[in-house]
Amino acid sequence: MPLTNWIDRVDGRDWETASEGTVRFALIGLGWWTVDFAIPAIERAERCETTVLVSSSTEKAQRIANEHDVPHGISYDAFHDGAAADTYDAIYIGTPNARHEAFATTAAELEKAVLCEKPIAADYDGAARMVDACADVPFMAAYRMQTDPIVRRARELLQDGIIGEPRYVAGTNAQPLLEMIPDPDQWRLNAALSGYGTSVMDLGIYVINTARFLLERDPIEASARMASIDEAFADVPDQWASFTLGFEDGISLVGTTSQDAQYETRLAITGSAGRLVLDPVFHGEVVMRIERGDATTTVEHDAVDGHREMEEEFAYFADRILSGEPIGPDGEHALVDMATLAAIHEAAERGEPVRIA
Repeated sequence: MPLTNWIDRVDGRDWETASEGTVRFALIGLGWWTVDFAIPAIERAERCETTVLVSSSTEKAQRIANEHDVPHGISYDAFHDGAAADTYDAIYIGTPNARHEAFATTAAELEKAVLCEKPIAADYDGAARMVDACADVPFMAAYRMQTDPIVRRARELLQDGIIGEPRYVAGTNAQPLLEMIPDPDQWRLNAALSGYGTSVMDLGIYVINTARFLLERDPIEASARMASIDEAFADVPDQWASFTLGFEDGISLVGTTSQDAQYETRLAITGSAGRLVLDPVFHGEVVMRIERGDATTTVEHDAVDGHREMEEEFAYFADRILSGEPIGPDGEHALVDMATLAAIHEAAERGEPVRIA
């Protein structure tokens, strides 16, 4: 397909079916991401409706439910007891990583579909138990980059050889966490809740998973360095981190990430005949640049931002449930990321490369 024709269809949905109906969601964990992004996204998304909000206290859940005209607000304990189970079809888990498994397991017992934020658990073993528990219900890891139209079209271009054969990848994702949320006691800095660490688990995973999606390859080896020197980061090993992943066919990914740096979000794939650059990419806005020789083409749109990316994600998940079509990224896909995260942290601790199980 000529590149000009491809650009004309950049905002299209290559996954959409003619399915009808509505998927009713229970949203679990009412932090800023769920309230400011997930709830508005579902309001706009086709075939989606929020019917239940679930929080640590009934009072908080009911208060936010009233603010957003959601019929039911219940506590975590009530959710696990099956309260309001006949009023929703699927759950979205937006709690700290260590709490994902329990909610997904309960949902599976209630025969509800599960959309779980990334990373899907605090460690590989918890993720494996979750995926096993959800084997008989629709399960999707919430990698919103995989439903962003530009990222999906970028993969098509790579498949068509727009940059020749991929040779290496460079990616970065950073943010000033304590400027965003000035609380050193927040869960992302608590290893018991976040998992192996903070920067790679929360931000580096975007670099890893998006590269996997675009390349259609999985990493097989990890090397890493990381450090934490400030008191607020004393409980996690990666105030900042760098890592190298070896992929199949000899391709390497060099990634950098930090929860204590200014915003930076970029992914570049260099090939034998050109380069595909997504810059910015992970923080809500996506711009793609294709470089071949002396020619450069830039593709951007305003159809997807941080809110609209979530809208695409929920619309896709609902479409898959209603149509019965296969869901991706599924639990097995997410387990590869969990194994990669574990290997990166082990490699940093040991100071030597680690094979990814």
